This record gives sequence, C-alpha cells and structure tokens, in this order.
Amino acid sequence: MKQPKTRDSYKYLDLVSIIFVVVLVLSNFASSAKLIDWGFSIGNIPMIFDAGTVFFPIAYVIGDILTEVYGFKRARRVIWYGFGALLFSFLSFLLIKHLPGESSWLADGGQSAFDYVLGGLSSGGIVLASLAGYLGGSFSNAISMAILKNRTAGKYLWIRTIGSTLLGEFLDTALFIGVATLTGVFSKDLFWSLIITNYIFKVLIEVLCTPLTYWSVNKLKETEGIDVYTDPKDLNPFAF
Repeated sequence: MKQPKTRDSYKYLDLVSIIFVVVLVLSNFASSAKLIDWGFSIGNIPMIFDAGTVFFPIAYVIGDILTEVYGFKRARRVIWYGFGALLFSFLSFLLIKHLPGESSWLADGGQSAFDYVLGGLSSGGIVLASLAGYLGGSFSNAISMAILKNRTAGKYLWIRTIGSTLLGEFLDTALFIGVATLTGVFSKDLFWSLIITNYIFKVLIEVLCTPLTYWSVNKLKETEGIDVYTDPKDLNPFAF
C-alpha cells in the first residue's frame, strides 16, 4: 500500500474538491428550478424527476474518486465543505429574497418569478430536504466505499462504486423526496414518481460513468503516488 503524503503535496485534491462542491451547489439550484417529465410511465408511475438529478450523480462519481484515491478522511472533509457551501447558498438566497426590489422589476413580476423559480432555495422545506439527503447519502456512500475497499483488498472497483451508490443514492433520494414532500415542496401525488425515477436515473449514471471512474482513479493514483486504505476505526462522519 502506498503511504499518503502531506496535503500540500497532492496535485489534484483541491481541484477535485472544487468540482465536487460546484456540481453539488449547481444540482441544488436545478432541483429548485424545474421538474422534468420523460413523457412515459412505468406501470402507473410517470417518469418525472427534478432537474438537479441531471447533475447530482456526478457528485457521487467524484465522491467515489475522492474516497478511493485519497481515503475517507479527506473525502469526509470535502463532504463537509459541500455542506457548508450548500448552507451558505441557502442563506444567501434567503437574504436576496427579502431585500427590497426595484419598482419596475417588481411591476414586471420580478419578485413572483424569483419566488417561483429560485424561492425554493430559501424555503425551509427544500433546505432541510437537501441537507438531510446530502449528508445521509454522501456519508453512507463514502463509508461503504471505504469498507468495501478493505474487504475486496482494493480489487473490483466497479463493485465498490456501484455497491456504494445503491446505498448512498437510495438514502439521498428517500430523504430528499420524503422531507420535501412532507414539507409541501413536492406534491404527494409525485412522491413515488420522484423516488423511483430519481433513484433509477442516478444509479444508471453511476454505472455508465464506470469507465470514466476507472480512468480517473488510475490516473490520480499514478500522478499523486497514493492509494489510501481507510482504517475501519476512522469512519466517524462527524470528525473533521
């Protein structure tokens, strides 16, 4: 096993972390802005999902790469960075929502348009749903990824990435849609459609990205000169 170096010696850790946070925040903007309808149904369940689902699986792919290459300790820190970025975004839009609008902008319906498209980013329901789903899904994904790496002795990367995604995306989707529905963000009529469609789409993206994940992991391990195995005793998500 290659030994980890100091943080300053990692060439791409900061870049990978920034991409993770940007994708995470962007996906939450998209979730609030639009619902997408595939135009077909599975049984009686229409295939509808929030637009953030288009981007959010990429964050899980990057999360897998972080845990696989740099270890759970560093992935945990980046997950908390993402949490901080989300919370700051929500508070920023809450402030923007309550700042006084310019008269002609208000007359043209600017406030109602803002509230309809981006108001969800400052509503208690979407904030609580997003944060709960993010923390539950991201940490379960990273922890299971680290455990599976030890148990497979670093082999069968695809088992780790897909297996951790099955758990992480399920918890993320169930918590996000469940809390958002209970708080009135989404209609109860859409509950199962959003759960099933989001989960299927997210897992499918992870599977399709497997070749890219393999390439990224191998290149980073080679470039950084590391391949971290996490001590099972160091899987506390609340450390920093």
